[in-house]
Amino acid sequence: MQQPLNEKTLTEAARSIADGRVSSEELVRDCIARIREREETVGAWIHQDEDQVLEQACTCDAGPVQGPLHGIPVGIKDILDTCDMPTTYGSPIYDGPRPAADAACVALLKRAGAVILGKTVTTEFAWRKPGKTTNPHDPAYTPGGSSSGSAAAVADFMVPLAIGSQTGGSVIRPASFCGVVGFKPTYGQLSMAG
Repeated sequence: MQQPLNEKTLTEAARSIADGRVSSEELVRDCIARIREREETVGAWIHQDEDQVLEQACTCDAGPVQGPLHGIPVGIKDILDTCDMPTTYGSPIYDGPRPAADAACVALLKRAGAVILGKTVTTEFAWRKPGKTTNPHDPAYTPGGSSSGSAAAVADFMVPLAIGSQTGGSVIRPASFCGVVGFKPTYGQLSMAG
């Protein structure tokens, strides 16, 4: 039996798209199918626009490879600004508004060819009340926080890559709890704008 596309590692998926063995649309459709299947249990997502992400994937497929993440679906923690999706910071206070610009790291992802699949759940303001996300390995357990939705989405094969943020363990804790790799770059290496 062939491995589902959404279960490929980031490296495998990127290589498959770059080599033309898999289209971004195929990968995105498999990720969407997995989200539909598991989101009710895992609760990793706060916002998705399937039509928008499929349009992005088809645009990637129609053109030349734009970068190392060309066509790769990525989840973005809902603490980071995205100009084409709402940013709520995990709080009902900010329900609905869309920032005027992408966070610096989101802009870098887009320049590298990534397809932004949606916004992942965060604890409120990345430090307060936990969100709806459960641990994908056992819903009775916490996924950790504050980048809970991002870690759970990767661990549950909803996306091969998701972005979080960290001040005091908000990437490494959920990554550890969910059994995935969490990478925190050296402070100051990436702009924190947005």
